[in-house]
Amino acid sequence: EVQLVESGRGLVQAGGSLRLSCAASGFTFDDYAIGWFRQAPGKEREGVSCISNSNGFTYYADSVKGRFTISSDNAKNTVVLQMNKLKLEDTAVYYCAAVSDTVCTLAKYEYDYWGQGIQVTVSS
Repeated sequence: EVQLVESGRGLVQAGGSLRLSCAASGFTFDDYAIGWFRQAPGKEREGVSCISNSNGFTYYADSVKGRFTISSDNAKNTVVLQMNKLKLEDTAVYYCAAVSDTVCTLAKYEYDYWGQGIQVTVSS
């Protein structure tokens, strides 16, 4: 059974940092790309960042470039999203997702499996 489980602290003040983890199981981790997405109330789910576990390729949305860093620990089947300099507009439910591909994408419709999501709240 495929499982993606997000974890991490969910509340931080603006300007602070948070670290989210995505633990994957039930599929061959190295053959997949992992993406992080987020959805704020009343808005569409949007891609934040992704990483290809086969070649390490990473990609970031413009809104988070320079502030967020994605990394993968293939030995632990875990992907981490380090979020720095958080802004109020980063508040959302964050999801990790997996797609069977060597190239990662922020197109949510490409992804095969999704985690349950984790709330991230940035306060003023």
